[in-house]
Amino acid sequence: MRGSSTVVGMSDFPFGFSNRDDDPERKPGDQSSGSGANNPFGFPIGGQGGGGFDPSQLGQMLSQLGAMFSSMGQPGSQGGPVNYDIAKRLARQQLGTTVAPVSAGAQSAVNDAAHLAELWLDAATTFPAGATKTVAWTANDWIEETLPTWKRLCDPVAEQVSGMWTSTLPAEAKEFAAPMFGMLGQMGGLAFGSQLGQALGQLAKEVLTSTDIGLPLGPDGTAALMPAAISEFSEGLEQPESEILVYLAAREAAHQRLFAHVPWLRQQVLGAVEDYARGIKMDFSAIEQAAANLDPMTLAQDPSKLEELLSQGTFEPQTTPEQKAALERLETLLALIEGWVETVVADAVGDRLPGAGALAETLRRRRATGGPAEQTFATLVGLELRPRKVREAAALWRRLTTDAGLEKRDGVWAHPDLLPDSSDLDSPAGFIDSVLGGGASAFDDPLAQLAETEAKERAEKEARSDKDAESGGEDSK
Repeated sequence: MRGSSTVVGMSDFPFGFSNRDDDPERKPGDQSSGSGANNPFGFPIGGQGGGGFDPSQLGQMLSQLGAMFSSMGQPGSQGGPVNYDIAKRLARQQLGTTVAPVSAGAQSAVNDAAHLAELWLDAATTFPAGATKTVAWTANDWIEETLPTWKRLCDPVAEQVSGMWTSTLPAEAKEFAAPMFGMLGQMGGLAFGSQLGQALGQLAKEVLTSTDIGLPLGPDGTAALMPAAISEFSEGLEQPESEILVYLAAREAAHQRLFAHVPWLRQQVLGAVEDYARGIKMDFSAIEQAAANLDPMTLAQDPSKLEELLSQGTFEPQTTPEQKAALERLETLLALIEGWVETVVADAVGDRLPGAGALAETLRRRRATGGPAEQTFATLVGLELRPRKVREAAALWRRLTTDAGLEKRDGVWAHPDLLPDSSDLDSPAGFIDSVLGGGASAFDDPLAQLAETEAKERAEKEARSDKDAESGGEDSK
């Protein structure tokens, strides 16, 4: 397992989710392989290997986190399930004391690359430019600018996990343990913030753009590239760094166009994470059974009995149908985003960048071997964006481009109900036929469609009323 053997040991992944092992393209030796998707916050769960999360280790957790609490000033003053002050501080500590600012030359190169990429993209998609500005970020800039989005991603999961087990305790146990629960809330925020900070610090050194994991992590309308990370990424590649910069600028600009001109897309992606969090359930039956015959006075006289009570079971998340549905929606949506970007960028750069095909393959391998960006998102929500799905999505968008043209292809993004689902990625012929037959025109005018639906409902209601009236008349004869 990727998680550590104690509650507070920091796993390599934020919140301790592990990448799934069912991807046929993932090799056994890949570092991103894990033990399962449902292991929030680094709690070792299940009865295999190192055993389940043992709540009797709470004392050790409190002592270790207490030391962290005293050594970092007053981080507990921040409320919420995750201490983001600690997350930001630890992330920056990993970057070292000196992070070189972006030079004027690097910023100029980023601006030139973005301008060229936007010109080329104009002919490859019907969506106009989506970025109002292009910036060159340092790793510190990335941490600062993306943290608001990470808050939205992390808080729902943290809130569910941190408060779930206490809600199942008997009322008497809650009363006597209330002071401990308050302390656990602060310490839990520190623990979660620490794991997130470690992950973001590592990620900030290696991401190439603000949309590296398919999410709009940065502010609206801001296209961002990371010159230092791009320079490091370019080392050892055959393509010149200037060519790589333009290619990555095209990918970033394509993402920005899609998120800017498909207004529901950001909410759909981030909302799927929240839906997943709301579906988290845990099995506390062993603890509930142990507490059934517990005398509350025993807790008052001997607080160690609470620790003994908690040690009766493991905290094992249960996969729910709601979670499965949310994860499938999220995986499919991210694959569609990445596949569309790959297709559009390939058309935009065309023969202008001779090494574009090799660069695309390099990025695919980077994703397939579990790069830091993929790992962080995979473990955050228990989901891996599988390379197979991205390729299938790209193949679907390519066929739509060839058979239906740019306008109908991009028109599929007009409404979430028009997008292909997971089964369409496996067998795209039927979906493509529906688009060619006008299937994507139903939502060209949502207001007109709503009016049509209401008119149909009124007609059906009137028909039923007339039928009832006729039946009543017949009965009175």
